[in-house]
Amino acid sequence: MAEISTLARPYAKAVFELASANKSFAEWSKQLAAIAEAVAVPAVAKAIHAPGVAKRDVANAIVELLKGSLDTQGASLVKLLADNGRLEAASSLASQYEKLRAEAEARIAVEITTAAPVADAQKIALSAAVTKKLDRAVDIAWAIDETLITGATIKAGDLVIDGSASGELERLKAALLS
Repeated sequence: MAEISTLARPYAKAVFELASANKSFAEWSKQLAAIAEAVAVPAVAKAIHAPGVAKRDVANAIVELLKGSLDTQGASLVKLLADNGRLEAASSLASQYEKLRAEAEARIAVEITTAAPVADAQKIALSAAVTKKLDRAVDIAWAIDETLITGATIKAGDLVIDGSASGELERLKAALLS
């Protein structure tokens, strides 16, 4: 069977195009996250693959479970995924959609890990510097890792900036051993 991400790709692109045309990126993000979360519930996951359980019944149960979280298009997507045996791809679909959305909105997820808590003023300054450096809007997730000793690491996609003391010690060690 094809890889889950391959199965999810055309659905993610279709939902992205629909969201783009309707300017409803945030609404679709919420719906896709809700669908992915519902499909991950052990009882639902078991029902998806249970012999003798109609795909349409599983879809209707998910739509009912998510009543209030899905609009008619979201409910139609659940039914389409069920009819095509693709409900297990919901998480990958949501992930791929978010990547397309981030690209379209010139936005990037950034993880900043510091050795100690950072004051709000420093967070604002660092956020502005990262935004300027990457020349796009950033969604920053902050984390603390005391093993860094001091400083921070910044990860944005494939870019990694290591300004930590432990990183500098590792580079020094590598230089001495080579």
